[in-house]
Amino acid sequence: MERVSLSDLEPSEAADGVHLALMAGVDSMNVQHFEIAPDAVVDEHEHPHEQTGFIYEGELVFLVEGEEIVCGPGDSYAIPGDQPHAAENRGEETVRGVDIFAPPRANPNWQSE
Repeated sequence: MERVSLSDLEPSEAADGVHLALMAGVDSMNVQHFEIAPDAVVDEHEHPHEQTGFIYEGELVFLVEGEEIVCGPGDSYAIPGDQPHAAENRGEETVRGVDIFAPPRANPNWQSE
């Protein structure tokens, strides 16, 4: 069993105001914590990994195929692999949540994949 505490990690800044920390993982999936500051934007990107997530603080607007999908505290979401998507924090509160990727992502910075 692997135990990883968020307090022991040094998040990387994947984009202005977007901080990611790779957490526990196994051969088939891993967990990533994220914090997205107010007005921060995750540019459109895609990856082969399936992505599910859960937001526990703030509100994030996902942009998928021309549609805006708002997710807030208590909401979960699923993004199929290879589906282009973007996200924006349009609120005044930092968005915090977790993503699970399958297969696991080796690098939390999607821009370097």
